[in-house]
Amino acid sequence: MSATSEPRELWGGETTKAVANFPVSGEPIPVAVARWLGRIKAAAARANADLGLLDADVAQRIAAAGDRIAAGEFDDQFPIDVFQTGSGTSSNMNANEVIAALAGDDVHPNDHVNMGQSSNDVFPSAVHLAALDRTVAELLPALEQLAHALEQKAEEFDDVVKSGRTHLMDAVPVTLGQEFSGYAAQVRQGVARISDTLPRLGQIPLGGTATGTGLNTHPAFAEKVRELLHESTGLPIAAPADPFESQAARDGLVEASGALKVVAVSLTKIANDLRLMGSGPRAGLSELFLPELQKGSSIMPGKVNPVIPEVVTQVAAQVIGNDTAITIGGMNGHFELNVYVPLIARNLLQSIGLLANAATLLEEKCVAGIEANRDRNEQYAEGTLSAATALNPFIGYDKASEIVKQAAASGRSLREVAREAGVEESVLDEALDFRRMAKPHG
Repeated sequence: MSATSEPRELWGGETTKAVANFPVSGEPIPVAVARWLGRIKAAAARANADLGLLDADVAQRIAAAGDRIAAGEFDDQFPIDVFQTGSGTSSNMNANEVIAALAGDDVHPNDHVNMGQSSNDVFPSAVHLAALDRTVAELLPALEQLAHALEQKAEEFDDVVKSGRTHLMDAVPVTLGQEFSGYAAQVRQGVARISDTLPRLGQIPLGGTATGTGLNTHPAFAEKVRELLHESTGLPIAAPADPFESQAARDGLVEASGALKVVAVSLTKIANDLRLMGSGPRAGLSELFLPELQKGSSIMPGKVNPVIPEVVTQVAAQVIGNDTAITIGGMNGHFELNVYVPLIARNLLQSIGLLANAATLLEEKCVAGIEANRDRNEQYAEGTLSAATALNPFIGYDKASEIVKQAAASGRSLREVAREAGVEESVLDEALDFRRMAKPHG
């Protein structure tokens, strides 16, 4: 039978009830989750046909409809508020109804589209795979690009010596390149942390149906669906470590969110350092020149602000807040089911998208255009009294401390005060070589 015409609203009665029942935020489930529901339903129909459980023509029409949802043709057909029944039953029924309407009058939302499935295993599977997909396709590439840009700057600034800072106070010299290599390593470590979560993010509860037992589904169904999804996407989609763990807990999503939180912490460190080093131009540190993107004030002419680092730190705060909600959601699974899945889905998918966008902005609109204020950095390196640390092996800590006190009180250089204190010029040349001090081991 041919598919029915496609009215403006393809959903049915269960979706209409849910829309009326949950007028909470006006925000539907993440588009990525809706699309993955379509992809899973398509694969399920094909698997059920292969197993001889579903008429081949009906299965083909269901699969075609699911494919169209997966491709984004019907994003507007998922109107239910994200704050809904905690298992995602309403959105699963929404998907069933839309697919049935697209597939034909003889297709039933439950008997055919939902065959071998339950909201309790399908909806969290869609969330896991949406998060996995967007992490692999968007977030990790964005972080890789940011790390590469930071590494390039580390190489460019390798010879720019400056004052180190600990406790926000002057410390022994470092190079600007060393600082940027540290930032690059933070991002690389974040990539590694997120990558470590992917195998567990890809473990889906599909096949457990209502409670994890697999009631009303063919024993080969879940494996066939996973194979079809892996073949079409290349994602590391796998069976759960245990069907009851996978059904009752959302620990894989909580773990992934935790890794995102660490990345948010790292980006905050990097962004804050950049805006502090770029502060000024006259009354701040002014070690870096950040790209000028827009006017910084409606009243102060010529003012330029570090807008991209500010955006990044705001994103990081939101991601950390999202993680707190995800953690609370994850710890509130009871017995055979977690009923905070829509909340977790909303926050996790938002965090992935925010971090991907923020990393791209930081790389393209900030890091790529950063220039070093070489003269100012050199001045700070020569002015830091902590450079006296290098005199310790030659004259001892106590005498070096006295030289620092005299230099600080008089405003004179360490070299000048040390020379007056009787330190030989050859010792000063060796000890107060700032570049060698920053790289004592070559």
